[in-house]
Amino acid sequence: GFVEDQFGLGLIARAVEEGISVIKPSGLMVFNMGGRPGQGVCERLFLRRGFRINKLWQTKIMQAADTDISALVEIEKNSRHRFEFFMDLVGDQPVCARTAWAYMKSGGRISHALSVYSCQLRQPNQVKKIFEFLKDGFHEVSSSLDLSFDDDSVADEKIPFLAYLASFLQENTSNPCEPPAGCLNFRNLVAGFMKSYHHIPLTPDNVVVFPSRAVAIENALRLFSPGLAIVDEHLTRHLPKQWLTSLAIEESNHAKDTVTVIEAPRQSDLLIELIRKLKPQVVVTGMAQFEAITSAAFVNLLSVTKDVGSRLLLDISEHLELSSLPSSNGVLKYLAGKTLPSHAAILCGLVKNQVYSDLEVAFAISEDPTVYKALSQTIELLEGHTSVISQHYYGCLFHELLAFQIGDRHPQQEREPAEVISKEMIGFSNSAMSTLEGAEFFVPGSKESGVIHMDLDRSFLPVPSAVNASIFESFVRQNITDSETDVRSSIQQLVKDSYGFSADSCSEIIYGNTCLALFNKLVLCCMQEQGTLLFPLGTNGHYVNAAKFVNATTLTIPTKADSGFKIEPSVLADALEKVSQPWVYISGPTINPTGFLYSDDDIAELLSVCAKYGARVVIDTSSSGLEFQAAGCSQWNLEKCLSNVKSSKPSFSVVLLGELSFELTTAGLDFGFLIMSDSSLVDTFYSFPSLSRPHSTLKYTFRKLLGLKNQKDQHFSDLIVEQKETLKNRANQLIKTLESCGWDAAGCHGGISMLAKPTAYIGKSLKVDGFEGKLDSHNIREALLKSTGLCISSSAWTGVPDYCRFSFALDSGEFDRAMECITRFKELVLGGSAKVNGSN
Repeated sequence: GFVEDQFGLGLIARAVEEGISVIKPSGLMVFNMGGRPGQGVCERLFLRRGFRINKLWQTKIMQAADTDISALVEIEKNSRHRFEFFMDLVGDQPVCARTAWAYMKSGGRISHALSVYSCQLRQPNQVKKIFEFLKDGFHEVSSSLDLSFDDDSVADEKIPFLAYLASFLQENTSNPCEPPAGCLNFRNLVAGFMKSYHHIPLTPDNVVVFPSRAVAIENALRLFSPGLAIVDEHLTRHLPKQWLTSLAIEESNHAKDTVTVIEAPRQSDLLIELIRKLKPQVVVTGMAQFEAITSAAFVNLLSVTKDVGSRLLLDISEHLELSSLPSSNGVLKYLAGKTLPSHAAILCGLVKNQVYSDLEVAFAISEDPTVYKALSQTIELLEGHTSVISQHYYGCLFHELLAFQIGDRHPQQEREPAEVISKEMIGFSNSAMSTLEGAEFFVPGSKESGVIHMDLDRSFLPVPSAVNASIFESFVRQNITDSETDVRSSIQQLVKDSYGFSADSCSEIIYGNTCLALFNKLVLCCMQEQGTLLFPLGTNGHYVNAAKFVNATTLTIPTKADSGFKIEPSVLADALEKVSQPWVYISGPTINPTGFLYSDDDIAELLSVCAKYGARVVIDTSSSGLEFQAAGCSQWNLEKCLSNVKSSKPSFSVVLLGELSFELTTAGLDFGFLIMSDSSLVDTFYSFPSLSRPHSTLKYTFRKLLGLKNQKDQHFSDLIVEQKETLKNRANQLIKTLESCGWDAAGCHGGISMLAKPTAYIGKSLKVDGFEGKLDSHNIREALLKSTGLCISSSAWTGVPDYCRFSFALDSGEFDRAMECITRFKELVLGGSAKVNGSN
């Protein structure tokens, strides 16, 4: 960072920062600056704080003969910095402190420059917000701040974002709950941009957000699973290699939910000829620059795909300009006058920003409710969600563009309705359809009332200031080196300290935006090996549904409530006897969602059984790190366990899946990782290249936080202990509330959720607005939601008969409201004085 104190400029730096808070937006500050630290350092003091500077005047003054500059010589000796002196008053070539000291010792006279600078903030309101945030307990980030820019367009983009990020971190003690389909504010801004600049009346529901264009294309193809798809040759690079090498294009192929992709040229006349001849079920294409200016090529594509019964996904990423003066766009011009037909959707990957070439967000536009709802659910199952920080970045760009616009006082022109599609189009694949119909998805709140979410796999506990400081620092810094974003050695140490797992130089460590995205690539690897994925009863419902969505072969390993829903070695052996190519999923040490713990002996026994049958083992540690009742449960030593295991089957291997957000208390900020040592499995994994990966700023953030944890920083360790204590108290309070209201709570020893059985409610009748019927462990989710606004996961999600899931890592106010909802539901169904579990 920049530390002005060592140059004797600390007081001036503090005066500058105090001046920022009081100066008027158009005001000037004038400073006299001694030039000994060097002109570059003096000017940088102002530039990195967001000032434009103008040197008004400069002269030289003699240095007093008795001045001791040996301290400056020492600084030069220990750093690359060189101070600036002049020989006498006439010299115009600066010399360093060491030369000046030697010259003085030999009887010479030295001088230094004195300059007068006028300074004006380049974006005063935004810079003021940034410094207001830094003053609020984030002084350590100040030394990293750099608001100097050679290019005004970069400053115009980055400074407003930093101001927005500062306000967001200041106002939100915990990260807000956002839908998996994309932050509501971001989707509103996209819809607002389309309406203001292109006169397309979209709603936020029409916009579905993805981590990248590649992820959007693959997810759409998995949703429909076409026997044959034609994809633009420029868009196939990140598709699974198996799709690009298959030559089977017969009708029967679709029955197996496999996809064959044929590459196509982008030129519309050649593409249309291919579509007419091959009659694909899905077409994914971009447009040549010369064809994107008018609507003609788009109209022709809509027509030919409608005629042959193909769905169309049109990519306009290269032609969408985030500019206050966007050039003509034929596709958007068409949509201003006509509704998008139900068989077509528009895709746009946002990569055109001035600051980060690798920061991407994509969104799809559909005006067919069935399609945009299914796309939203697909992203929830296969990715989890898109990075909130990335959405904030591009949202800030859209916000700045919309600020230019004066509200249109003319009524929106009436658009022509979409043409009725007479030819039957491909629907969702059988596996996708059955999963979407049976799975439980995110429930958004309405304007009238919010939803209290006890059904989500994330923490809403307050985010510690150390986390916010690292996030902000990752964006205010410039010229971050690769070594500062390299988290490999930090993750190696983390898994060694936490689980006794040794990840050597031969191990492959892969990073993902979410743990769920990495897990789903492993499911595809299992399918590629024609394996069977074994889930214990009581597994994270999202993981099980994601496997079903892609039509993986799965098997359930029975577990029991009285043993904490843990896999028993004998039961695992019985299950492995029945399958070939087994993949065993184990969540631990903390089991998600039950909250019980596997000891070191437990995992050693399970690995021994897996080794005997040559199973691949996926150990998911993503819910671990917040164990609050681990007495009597020995810490894992996987290295020792694996060294004691003898397996004659080369297929046996262990994959470690992890997530840093629980370990590092970064609620809502995800960073998944995967460690593999089997080279053939690594090759298979990389054959599915569309993985969404964390941006470099996130890597910088997590590297800093991992450093605090691995070095056992006292303050950071205290924060983790505090969160564990909070979760322990919440768990105890939840158990007490549930049991006093007719539930049998299973309890838990760690993590953020537990299971409970609605014993007193089964078979009881309830009639409220939006729900009527006899209660069971499936429909009690809907009944609770409709009657109280509390959302939990039913037994359909947990997979355990009669048991529902409650997540309790809510902020204190929300948790208290959740307890009130549970009590109110008891009064509604059982009556206020009903005797429950022996209590009133």
